[in-house]
Amino acid sequence: MTTTTTPTAPVAPTAGRRPGAGTLALRQGRLEITQFLRSRESVVFTMGFPIIMILIFAAIFSDEIAPGVSYTQYFITGMIATGLMTVSFQNLGIWIPIERDRGVLKRYRGTPMPKWVWFAGKVIMVVVIGIAETALLLAVSVAMFDLQLPQTAAKWLTFGWVAVLGVTACTLCGIAISSLARTARSGSAVVTPVALVLQFISGVFFVFTSLPTWMQQVAAIFPLKWMCQGLRSVFLPDSFGAREPGGSFELGTVALVLGAWCVLGLVLCMTTFRWTTKRDG
Repeated sequence: MTTTTTPTAPVAPTAGRRPGAGTLALRQGRLEITQFLRSRESVVFTMGFPIIMILIFAAIFSDEIAPGVSYTQYFITGMIATGLMTVSFQNLGIWIPIERDRGVLKRYRGTPMPKWVWFAGKVIMVVVIGIAETALLLAVSVAMFDLQLPQTAAKWLTFGWVAVLGVTACTLCGIAISSLARTARSGSAVVTPVALVLQFISGVFFVFTSLPTWMQQVAAIFPLKWMCQGLRSVFLPDSFGAREPGGSFELGTVALVLGAWCVLGLVLCMTTFRWTTKRDG
């Protein structure tokens, strides 16, 4: 997905003014958030797409998939996970090639600003937009579809660590996959099909156990399936865990797989990330 907003490299601090590390990161994060909000296409797609999909599927499917669990409730948990993946993996995988192709990253590398500040700015943007998007999805789901919010501190804690691990893994993978795009235009072509396939096989649009066994096994390799499963343990009754492939929500496995993807994503970032296009050298 391309946009008309032209990212700009941050301005290096002037002599005699040396802001602290935290200040630099916050300034870069504010810049990233501002650029995101100025792109109407990004805002509409990232914030509006999950809500539109909930409205569409809720109008089509109204049956219960288990006692006390409607298809809409099941679908909402998947869309929360998808929203977090969109703002991290998909958004970064598309935007970074645009910045690289326009020379923004090359100019940034030439400034005295520490390189980690750029990455910190991306992380801050993902966290802020991810929180806003999740809050919006929850508000719409509670108001229109009677979604029951977690009633215990333990449920909220599970929601927190699943979201943090999931967003971390997707952010790192989004930065890593951005290196596969040769040009700004190819970023969307590289990332969007991957995101869509993962959504279809990870239990977002369909009940996961209704998918072919081989598809479930493929999905189990990637983070989105485990994000969806972890969030189902938060928003669906405990009894629904018996309907999961492993006979329970397997929160230990959820944490293990998402943690492993955080490590793998970090390794991929460190070994594949490029500040310039291949034609620039």
